Amino acid sequence: MDMPHNRFKTDLLAGKTLYGLWLGLGETFSAEICAGAGFDWLLIDAEHGPNDLRSILAQLQAVAPYPSQAVVRPSQGDHVLIKQLLETGIQTLLIPMVESAEQADGLVRAMRYPPAGIRGVGAALARASRWGRVQDYSTQANDQMCLLVQVETRTGLDNLEEILAVDGVDGIFFGAADLAASFGYLGETNHPLIVEAIEQGLRKVSQAGKQGGVLCGEKALIERYHAAGARFIAVGVDALLLAAATTALRNEYKPDSCAPGVSSY
Repeated sequence: MDMPHNRFKTDLLAGKTLYGLWLGLGETFSAEICAGAGFDWLLIDAEHGPNDLRSILAQLQAVAPYPSQAVVRPSQGDHVLIKQLLETGIQTLLIPMVESAEQADGLVRAMRYPPAGIRGVGAALARASRWGRVQDYSTQANDQMCLLVQVETRTGLDNLEEILAVDGVDGIFFGAADLAASFGYLGETNHPLIVEAIEQGLRKVSQAGKQGGVLCGEKALIERYHAAGARFIAVGVDALLLAAATTALRNEYKPDSCAPGVSSY
C-alpha cells in the first residue's frame, strides 16, 4: 500500500490559494455534509470545538472519501497529543498560540521521527500506516507532515521573523480574535490596526517564502488578506453558518421575535 499523500501540503507549498471551512460542531454527519461542498480543506477544531481524539478520528473517516483535505487544530501543542493525532492519520496540524522560535522548533520535532525529531515510533498499531500495510511508513512520514503555527499575540508578532526562520514550519496562521484581544481590542477582529497588523504579517510570511493563512467571513477583507499574501483562507464556520441560516429562516416567519443575533468572526 502506498504512503498517503498530503495534497494540502503540496498545493500550499506550490503557492496555490486554498479555501477552507472551519468545523466546530464535533459531529461526523455535519462534517461529511461540509466535505461534500468541495472546499479545499476542512479544519477540525479541538481548541474551541467540543472534540477529542475519538471524535476527530470519526470526522477524519467521514471526510476521507471526499477531495477536501483535513487539518486539525489541537487544544495545545503538546508533543504527546501531537503523536496521538498523527497516529490517527492526520498529516496537517494547526497549532494555536505559538509565540517563539523555540516553541515552533519543538513542534517541528514533535511531528518528525528521529533523528530529525522526537515522534514516538509505533505507527504499525495505527491508522496512519494503515496498520502496517503502508510499506516503509516511518521512512516516508516526515516528508508528508505539514505544520501550520498560529500567531495570535503581540509576542508572537514581535517574534514572527524568528518563527519564520524555523525549518519545518510550513505556514503561519494569523488569529484575528486573539490578536485583537492581545492589543486591547477584545471582540474587534476587524479593527483597522488589527487588519493592518495581519496584512503586514502576511507580507513578511510571503517574503520569507512561506504561506500565510487567516479565518475571515467578509469577502472584501478576504480579498485584502489574499492580496497581502494569504494562501490558506478559511471563509466560514459550520456552527455560525447554521446559526445564521436558522435565524434568517425564523425571521421570515417571526420577524418581531427578539432572538439574539449571530456573532461575526
